[in-house]
Amino acid sequence: MKKIAVFPGDGIGKEVVRETVEVLKIVDKKYKLSLEFEEALVGGSAYDEYKTPLPDSSLKLAKDSDAVLLGAVGGPKWDGLDYSVRPERALLGLRSELGLFANLRPAIVYPALVQASTLKKEIVEGVDIMVVRELTGDVYFGKPRGVEKLSDGSEKGINTMVYTTPEIERIAKVAFDVARKRNKKLTSVDKANVLECTELWRKVVTKVHKDYSDVELNHMYVDNCSMQLIRYPKQFDVIVTTNLFGDILSDEAAMLTGSIGMLPSASLGSRLSSSGSPIGMYEPIHGSAPDIAGKDIANPIATILSASMMLKYSLNSEKASSDIDNAVLNILNKGYRTKDIYEDGKKLVGTKEMGRLIGEEILNEKR
Repeated sequence: MKKIAVFPGDGIGKEVVRETVEVLKIVDKKYKLSLEFEEALVGGSAYDEYKTPLPDSSLKLAKDSDAVLLGAVGGPKWDGLDYSVRPERALLGLRSELGLFANLRPAIVYPALVQASTLKKEIVEGVDIMVVRELTGDVYFGKPRGVEKLSDGSEKGINTMVYTTPEIERIAKVAFDVARKRNKKLTSVDKANVLECTELWRKVVTKVHKDYSDVELNHMYVDNCSMQLIRYPKQFDVIVTTNLFGDILSDEAAMLTGSIGMLPSASLGSRLSSSGSPIGMYEPIHGSAPDIAGKDIANPIATILSASMMLKYSLNSEKASSDIDNAVLNILNKGYRTKDIYEDGKKLVGTKEMGRLIGEEILNEKR
C-alpha cells in the first residue's frame, strides 16, 4: 500500500486536485499500484478551521505518507493575517519538516500549444527544460537577516547568502541524476565572478561531476543564463542553481510555454518513505486563483502532470507516469482546451471535462 496525503488547499486547488485524484485512481486500477488517499486541510482553509495553516494532524499525515499532493494555497481573504499564520507558511513548514531541498520545475513547450508562447515559434518549438532549484539555503534562510535601525535614524536591510559544501553536494547529485535520465547535459548556474558563495558552488559542483563523467557539465553566470533562456532556450536540458537564482530562472523558463496552467513541480528531500523512495511534495506552480474558483474553468493539467512526477519520483511507476504524460499530449493534440489556453477553432472544455478526457485517454493507452 502506498499512501498519498492529499491537501486540496484553497481556491481552485480543490477543483484541480479533485480531478487529479480521479486520474490517479484510474492509473491505480490499471496498474494495481495499491494507492491509498487521505485528505486533510492546509493553507487558508486550515486557518479558518484550526487557526493555523499547518495543523499538527496534517503535518503528521504528510510525514506518514509516501508522497504529498498539494493544491495551491492562499488568497486575498487571508492577506491581513500576521505573517506567521498566513497560508503560505504551510508550504514552508512542509518543506522544512519533510526535508525538501530539491525543487524540480519542468518547462515543456507542447507542439499543440507552441502558439501560446510570446516568443517566436522557431525559438520555443521543442523546448524541454528541467530546472533543479536548491530549496532550503541561500538568502532566504541565511543569517544574519532583518532590518536594523542605525544611529542616524536610517535603516539597514540584511540578508545573508550562504551555502555549505554538503548542501551543494546533495543538490548537485540530484541534478546529475536527473540529467542522467534525460539527455545527459547539465548547466550549473552561478555568479562565481563576484559572489564567493557561488564560487564555492561552482567548485563543489565540479567536484561532484567526477562521479558523473557520462553527463556533460557546463557552467554559466546567472545574467547570461537569463539572456540565453530567451535567446536560445533549446540549448538547455537540465539547469541546477541556487535558491535565489532558481526562483527567478524557473519562472522565466515557465513563461516560455505561454501558460502557467500547464506547469507542474516536484520537491524532493532526504526523508524516505517505507518503500525507500524520497517523500516528495507535488504541486502546480500556479496560484489559488480565487476569482475563478468554483466556476469549472480552471486548468487541471498542471496538477495532473504533478501527479505524473509523483508516480515517477516517489512511487516508482514510470509506465503509469508515461501514461499520464501521453494522455495529456494526446488530448491537446485532439484540440481540447480549457479557457486559459483556448484559441479559435479549438474545443473549449471545463475543469471536470478536461480531467475526464485525460482519464479516458489513459484507459485507452496500451500497457
